[in-house]
Amino acid sequence: MAKANSFTKRSLIDQANTTIVVSAAIAAFLLVFTLVATKTLIGQAFYQNRVVNTKKTALKTLKADLNARTDLSNSYQSFVNTPTNLIGGSSTGTGDRDGDNGKIVLDALPPSYDFPALATSLEKILTTQGLQIQSISGTDDEVAQQNNSQSSAPQPVAIPFQLQVSGSYAAIQNLAKTFEASIRPFQIQTMSLSGSQSSMTLSITAQTYYQPAKQLQITTEVVK
Repeated sequence: MAKANSFTKRSLIDQANTTIVVSAAIAAFLLVFTLVATKTLIGQAFYQNRVVNTKKTALKTLKADLNARTDLSNSYQSFVNTPTNLIGGSSTGTGDRDGDNGKIVLDALPPSYDFPALATSLEKILTTQGLQIQSISGTDDEVAQQNNSQSSAPQPVAIPFQLQVSGSYAAIQNLAKTFEASIRPFQIQTMSLSGSQSSMTLSITAQTYYQPAKQLQITTEVVK
């Protein structure tokens, strides 16, 4: 009888120990799971907070950009809709000094390398001064410059050219004044004159410029 009681007590103790071990294991698992889950939730909360703050900043920037766009549009309309343009011509006319201010600015510094258009402009300037054109030459580098059609930080690019004309001294003198007053920048590098006052030959090496169009870069940001 005593042995039976001893066996029963031992069995109860073993059962109790097993229950304690299982309970401790379950408690440890729950504790670890809770800690991991809490860490994950906290990390997710911080991440979502960063996302929300980034979105708020982006929204604020977007609203500022929209306001700036409206101001820019209004300013541009005021700039191009003036009855008299920057060089004293009519903004709606078709004469040499006519055209709205937006067109004049584009004519002053075109967005692409276009030597044929430059040659046409030079021809018009020279014939208007009553000069005889001997030659207009330069490098038609349009194909090589195609990769430079847009830039995030555009800078003026030189378009070199050479010309030779003949005419009276007064006409050549007026040509120099025309280049100086031109809305399009001309940089004279060399100039040579020969002949008499009534019939002179002028040779010029010069350059003008174009400026690639401004490229707007829209980027995305990954929130980590």
